[in-house]
Amino acid sequence: MAEFDIVLYGATGFTGRLVAEYLAQRYGDGSLRWAMAGRSLSKLEAVRDEIGAPDGTPLLAAAADDPSALKAMVARAGVVVTTVGPYQLHGEALLAACAETGTDYVDLCGEPAWMRLMIDKYDAAAKASGARIVFSCGFDSIPFDLGVWFAQAEARRRFGRPAPRVKGRIRAMKGTFSGGTFASAKASMAAAAQDPAILKLMVDPFALAPGFAGPHQPNGMVPHYDDAVAAWVAPFMMAVINTKNVHRTNFLAGHSYGADFQYDEMSVVPGLGEVGRAAAEALAKLNPMSGNKGPAPGEGPSKEARESGFYDIAFVAEMPSEEHVTVSVKGDRDPGYGSTSKMIAESALCLLRDVPAGGKGGIWTPGALMPEALKARLEAHAGLTFMVE
Repeated sequence: MAEFDIVLYGATGFTGRLVAEYLAQRYGDGSLRWAMAGRSLSKLEAVRDEIGAPDGTPLLAAAADDPSALKAMVARAGVVVTTVGPYQLHGEALLAACAETGTDYVDLCGEPAWMRLMIDKYDAAAKASGARIVFSCGFDSIPFDLGVWFAQAEARRRFGRPAPRVKGRIRAMKGTFSGGTFASAKASMAAAAQDPAILKLMVDPFALAPGFAGPHQPNGMVPHYDDAVAAWVAPFMMAVINTKNVHRTNFLAGHSYGADFQYDEMSVVPGLGEVGRAAAEALAKLNPMSGNKGPAPGEGPSKEARESGFYDIAFVAEMPSEEHVTVSVKGDRDPGYGSTSKMIAESALCLLRDVPAGGKGGIWTPGALMPEALKARLEAHAGLTFMVE
C-alpha cells in the first residue's frame, strides 16, 4: 500500500489550491491520506495555512524538471493529481515517472498534440506497470466525455443501439477559462505555428485514436440555425480538445458508439431570426485566445464569482429514423475553476476507491475507463447533474 492515497502536485497554483481546499474540507476527517506537493516547501506551508488544512498535512518538495525527485514522490502515492501546466512545458517527467512506477495519474490537460505524444511514448509502459493515466479530468473534458456516454446509454435503452450522431450544445455558461487553460492554448498555438505535424494533429478529430481514420465530421466552425435546439449556434472554443477526447473514448471502448460515429460541439446563441444570426456570426469571429489579455497562471476569479458560475450542456443523440433523445449535464460552479477543481479531485477518488486496478494500465479518458462510477461520484459530491429531458 502506498504511503499516501493522493499526492496533489501543483498545490500552490490557483487551481491546485482550490483542489487542496476541497480535499481538506471534504476529506479532512482522516479518511484520506493525502499530501500537498510542489516546488517550494515555504509556499506549500503558506497555502496549507491559508486553506485551513491541518498542520500535519504532509508537504513534499519536487521540481517539475527533476526526474529523480518526481520519481521518489510518485512512488509514495496511490494517485497523483497534477495541475501543473502547460503540460507540454512542465508535464512529461511527472507522467513518465507515474508510467514507470505504476502510479495512477489524473490531470487537467487540454493539449491534444502533447497528449498524442505521451500516448505514443508511454502507453505501453503504463500498460506494463499497471499505471492508469487519465487525461482531461476537468471541464475539458469530463462534462462532454460523460455527456456523450450518457446520451448513448439512453439511446441504447430507448432505441436498442447507439446513435450515429451526437450534438453537444452549450446552452448556458457563466464563468471563464482558467489562466492555465489560456497558457496551454497559447503554448499549443505557438507549437503548431512552428511544426506542421503538430498543426495536422490539432485539426484531426481522430488525433487521439492512433491508427484510426474515422468518418468526416460536422464542421463546428460554421454558424447556423440548429433545429435540434431550436436556436442559432456558433463555434465553441473547447471543442478542439473535447471532440478528440470523445473520439478517443469511442476508440478505447472498441467503437461502442460505432465506427461511423459523428460528434460536434457548438454554443447556443440567444436571439431569434436575424438577431440570432448576427449574434452567431459575430461570436464566430471572436478569438478569446487572441492577444495577451487572458488571466495569468496563478490568477483567477473570486470565491463569489466561482460560486455564482454554472453551465448547462445539452447532448442530442440523433437516429437515422429522425428519432432523437436529449440529455443534459449541468454544473453548479464556474466551469474553469470551481467545477474543475471538484471534478479532478473526485476523478482521483474514483480511481482510488471505485475502479479495480487489475489489467487496466494505460493512457485513458474518463469516459472509457470509469464513466458509470465517475458519473455517480460527480453527482454525489461535485455538483454535477445528469438528466434525460
